[in-house]
Amino acid sequence: MNETASVSVVVQPSASRNEVVGFEDGVLRVKIAAPPVKGKANRELVDFLSKRLGVSKGSITIEKGLTSRRKVVAIEGLSKDEVLRGLGATSSE
Repeated sequence: MNETASVSVVVQPSASRNEVVGFEDGVLRVKIAAPPVKGKANRELVDFLSKRLGVSKGSITIEKGLTSRRKVVAIEGLSKDEVLRGLGATSSE
């Protein structure tokens, strides 16, 4: 079965380090060290998520919000619950 999880993400770029801040109201909050310049923060977000979730960078797609702090990220091969568990964010839904 090939699942794809779509997760709403709010990114805080130019943070001191990459980290998952939490999950509330259906939105994952993530701090990314890269600045929001020329897609650097997006690339860093994909890299960070792929390492944390143990999936390839190619299986992570930013579906919406390429130029916004609010994004919808699709992760192929995992369910939403698996994504949240993998990131250490517990669902409050």
